[in-house]
Amino acid sequence: MSDRKYMQLAIELAEKARGFTSPNPLVGAVIVKEDRIIGRGYHEKCGQLHAERNALTSCTENPQGAVMYVTLEPCCHYGRTPPCTEAIIKSGISKVFIGSRDPNPLVSGKGVDVLRDAGIEVTTDFMKEECDSINPVFFHYITQKTPYVVMKYAMTIDGKIATATGASKWITGEKSRENVHRDRHHYTAIMVGTGTVIKDDPLLTCRIPGGTNPIRIICDTKLSIPVTAKVITTTKEAATIIATACTDQQRQRPYLDQGCRIIEVPKDADGHLSLPRLMKALAENGIDSILLEGGGTLNWSALKAGIVNRVQTYIAPKIFGGADAKTPVGGPGVTLPSQAYKLRSQKMISIGDDILIESEVVPCSQEL
Repeated sequence: MSDRKYMQLAIELAEKARGFTSPNPLVGAVIVKEDRIIGRGYHEKCGQLHAERNALTSCTENPQGAVMYVTLEPCCHYGRTPPCTEAIIKSGISKVFIGSRDPNPLVSGKGVDVLRDAGIEVTTDFMKEECDSINPVFFHYITQKTPYVVMKYAMTIDGKIATATGASKWITGEKSRENVHRDRHHYTAIMVGTGTVIKDDPLLTCRIPGGTNPIRIICDTKLSIPVTAKVITTTKEAATIIATACTDQQRQRPYLDQGCRIIEVPKDADGHLSLPRLMKALAENGIDSILLEGGGTLNWSALKAGIVNRVQTYIAPKIFGGADAKTPVGGPGVTLPSQAYKLRSQKMISIGDDILIESEVVPCSQEL
C-alpha cells in the first residue's frame, strides 16, 4: 500500500467516532512496519485515549522503527490524557506522517517540534485537505470560540417549506429524514425558534439506534413557549436550554422546575435575541456545533447575524406553489442581488428521490 492509502485508512478510522468526541476532534492513526499494518486506532470518545495511543496499544508487534500515519498533529500537553508525543517517542517509531495542523495554541506546531527534537522524521501537511475536511467543527470552535452552525432545511423544487395552509409533513422522503437524524447525532446541539415549538411541538431528538441526542436550544425572546411542550417535559431524555431576554425569575421558574437550563441573552436592534452573544454563551458552555432547524424567521436572523457556517438544503421533487406558501429564509431579505449571502464549495448528494446540497457560507459575503 502507498502512503496515501495508509492515511486514507486513518481518515476512515477517525470517521467512526463522529458524534462521540465533542468537543475534541476526530482523529485516526495507523502504524506500519515493513509494509505491514501492525496497529490502528482512533479517538473513540472525549476523555478516552487519543488515536495515537489506541493505535500503539493495538500493535501486533514491536513498533520500533515503524511509521505512524495520523490525521491530526499529536498533542504534546497534559489534558484529560497524557501527551501523545510522549507515547510515540517511547515506542521507538521512526517516522510520522501528519495530516492536519492542530490550531489549539497548546499544540500548534509544538507537537511536531517535540517529535523532531526526539530524532523522529516528520512529514507535515500530508493529505492536509482530506484530513482538514473531517474537522471543520473543531477548527472553527478552537479558533473562533463559537459553535459551528449548520443551517438545515427541506424544501420543494419550487422553494417551499410548507403549503399555503402551513402543512409541511412530509416534504422529503424517509431516507432524507434518516440522514437528518444522523446529523442530529453528529452535532452537539439543535436549535429552533418559538414558532417551530408552538406549531409542531417536536421532540428534536435523534432516532437512530445507538445515536446521541443533541442538546435542544430554544430561542424564545419573551419566554412564551408552553411549559407542556415536549422539549420542556422530556429533559430527562435530552437536555433543553432556553435562550431568552426575559429576566423575570417567576416566569423562568416553571421551566427550571422541569429541568431546563436558561441562558439570558440581550436583544439586538431589531428586538430579537442577539445571536452573536448567544453563540459566545453557548461556546462557554462547551457547545461546539449546532444544527439549526428553525423556520424562515430564525434562518434569516441567523444569516443576518453572521453565525451560519454551512447550509444543508434538502430538495424534494415536488411543487407546492402558492404565493403565500413559506420559503426557507424569511425576514425582509436583501434589497439588491449584489447583497446576497453567497455560498461556495457546493456538494450534491442523491438521497432516495431527494437531493441534498451542502454549501459553505462565504463570511461577510453581503459586504464584499
